[in-house]
Amino acid sequence: MVSIDEVARLAGVSTATVSRALSGRGYVSEASRERVRTAAQQLGYVVSSRASSLASGRTKNIGVIVPFLDRWFFSTVLSGVSSALMRRGYDITLYNITADEDVRRSVFETALRRQRVDAVIAVAIELDAHETDLLLALGLPVIAIGGPNPGLDTLTVDDFAVARLATEHLLGLGHTAIAHIGANPEFDMDFHIPTNRRLGFESALADAGVTPDPAYLEPADFTVDGGYRAAKQLLGRPGPRPTAVFAASDEMAIGAVLAARDLGFRVPEDLSIIGIDGHELGEFFRLTTVDQFPLAQGERAADAVLAKLETNAEPHSEEQAALPFELIVRGTTARLRDS
Repeated sequence: MVSIDEVARLAGVSTATVSRALSGRGYVSEASRERVRTAAQQLGYVVSSRASSLASGRTKNIGVIVPFLDRWFFSTVLSGVSSALMRRGYDITLYNITADEDVRRSVFETALRRQRVDAVIAVAIELDAHETDLLLALGLPVIAIGGPNPGLDTLTVDDFAVARLATEHLLGLGHTAIAHIGANPEFDMDFHIPTNRRLGFESALADAGVTPDPAYLEPADFTVDGGYRAAKQLLGRPGPRPTAVFAASDEMAIGAVLAARDLGFRVPEDLSIIGIDGHELGEFFRLTTVDQFPLAQGERAADAVLAKLETNAEPHSEEQAALPFELIVRGTTARLRDS
């Protein structure tokens, strides 16, 4: 293997200068830094993570706790985290929280306490007081996405406001017979996101003087298939039918679009449909949505936790930062047609 001494000789600098140039710690002139980088690249030199850890007391590794790895939203946030960390030379250790209580307990009580990470990012997980105390006891920077998470710095989207915006868009197009595809109780777990989105939907209707019709509320499971089945129930049963659907996720909204087309309804001429998330397939389906920029959420969380590390800021300050969202109008919503 190429040694740091060989890099120093080729670059014409000391080994200490090579160490500072490649670690980013300590002053090095830009000319010397460039010579070191060029020499390291020519020789194929890579800083030993073990040696760097011993010298700096850091692992260059960030722990990321996620509840699901097979859901689009979480994988997209994780992609944002990963790309931002990799650009800064950090690795990731994933901790997948499952429904198994023993597995979840072992993550907080054992895995994270092995001190193999420099900081922790928790993605859309509601932590109880004991879990929060265990994280705080690590003495490491922790950034949470979702919330609120008392005791932790948190980046959060206002799901109530997001749902109001989606519903107000439909109301503004003249729709009042608006159905809502939400979530089954078993999916209303961390932070009660589905409930907050339903409450935002109902609040917008109430402000417009519209009474929600219980027949227009259909539960699903935040998947395309779940949205498809829920929309078939809404559109296939006897009686009045909605002229618009607000789905609590883009995947369910896409399922609703497919169901409407299979039943012979034209979207948006016969039925307007809006979702939430900013799914990558939204453009393909011309889906109107409220984009919450999940990729950018991950990047912002990574930037925030690295800022704490690099400035030696207090690990926890209980700051609550609002994440942006934006109405994206495409081709699945339109003004209500005259009967």
